[in-house]
Amino acid sequence: MAVSVQPYQQGSVRGFLHQPDSDPAGLLILTHGAGSDSRSLLLRALAKAFADQSLLVLRCDLPFRQARASGPPSRSSGAADRQGISEAAAQLRNLSKAPLYLAGHSYGGRQASMLAAEQPDLGLAALLLLSYPLHPPDKPEDLRTGHFGALMTPSFFVQGTRDPFGSPEELREALRLIAPTTPTRVLLLEGCGHDLSPCKSDLARLCASSFLDFVVSCRA
Repeated sequence: MAVSVQPYQQGSVRGFLHQPDSDPAGLLILTHGAGSDSRSLLLRALAKAFADQSLLVLRCDLPFRQARASGPPSRSSGAADRQGISEAAAQLRNLSKAPLYLAGHSYGGRQASMLAAEQPDLGLAALLLLSYPLHPPDKPEDLRTGHFGALMTPSFFVQGTRDPFGSPEELREALRLIAPTTPTRVLLLEGCGHDLSPCKSDLARLCASSFLDFVVSCRA
């Protein structure tokens, strides 16, 4: 399938749009982690894998990254970053009425899940959360799961077994906080760390196919 990739900037939304040459089967917003941006190898590989499955994909720079080229977000930037994701969602919906998915690596996934919990009326079809940062390394008591109980959006987690931000056991325990009526699934990547490296196309294809299988099962 032919896919065009073009820089994208509309208002406060900036990134790259991957557009298949046919009507999209879905819309996907991809966001990056605290130390990265929309040009990361992981996001580029994921965008290609999903676009090859006929999804219209926007990998975008969160507002904190647009404000400065490097460095992590401040503690106060979360609300603005969630607003940036919400604006990107509104813009994609102007392009197609296909189901909308939010995906993010680490910090990006955390903000996407917080947005879904805060605004259940967004009508999201599912979340793809890669390397969700359950807690800072070596601080398992500092959990970032306070909003999990409000999540009503089907959520697919991709986690490396060597991720210092959360072990498989910690992730399974955290998922107990999500209402049993909200579908969840976990894809464990043996030997991978928080950055899911090495980022290869087969890893991206596995994530894409597994997530789309999950979406289909949620509709059944």
